[in-house]
Amino acid sequence: MKRLIVFILSAALLAPLNVLAATYAIDPVHSTIGFKVKHLMISNVKGVFEKFKGTANIDESDIAKSKVNVSIEMTSINTGNTKRDEHLRSGDFFEVAKYPVMTFDSTKVERAGADTLKVSGNLTIKGVTKQVTLTIDGPSGEIKSPQGVIKRGASAVTTINRQDFGVSWNKKLDAGAVVVGDEVQISIEAELDKL
Repeated sequence: MKRLIVFILSAALLAPLNVLAATYAIDPVHSTIGFKVKHLMISNVKGVFEKFKGTANIDESDIAKSKVNVSIEMTSINTGNTKRDEHLRSGDFFEVAKYPVMTFDSTKVERAGADTLKVSGNLTIKGVTKQVTLTIDGPSGEIKSPQGVIKRGASAVTTINRQDFGVSWNKKLDAGAVVVGDEVQISIEAELDKL
C-alpha cells in the first residue's frame, strides 16, 4: 500500500512536467508567412508564400531546449501580380527550379521578455545559409478549437539583406534610386496545432 501511495504521488508531481514540453505543427490554413520590400525606394511591395510546413517543439520548463523548423516552397510566392511573381521565381531572384525550398532551423531560443522570445537559427535561401534572429510575440497559452484541436499562436518578425543570399537583381534609376530595396522584412503569423 505504501508503494502504491508513493507511486501515485510521484506520478502526480511529474505530470505537470510532461505537459510543459510539447510539439506543435504549423496550421497552414490559419497561418501566414509574408514579406515586404521597398520598390523604387518610395513604397513597399508585399507578398506571401502560400505553401509551407513546420514544427515547434516548445519546452516551457526550459525554453532553451525548444526548437523550430520551417520549410517554404518558393514556387508558392505570391505578390498579387503574375508577371512580377514569374520574375521572382526566375534566376534573377530565387531561381526556384534549382532552389525550390527555403528553410529555417533554430539553433538558440531565449526569453526576451514576459511574452517575447528571441529565436536564432540558420536561414537557407538559394543554397546560402546565414544566421538570423526572429523576435517572437508569444507563444500564447493553449486553447481548444471547436474541432477539439489544442492550439497556440505566435507572431514573428525579422529583417534580412537579400544580397547576403545571392538574391541580387536590381536596376539603378537616374536619380540614384534602385528598383528593389535590399532589406526584406519577413513576418509570420502562426497558428500551431498540438501533435
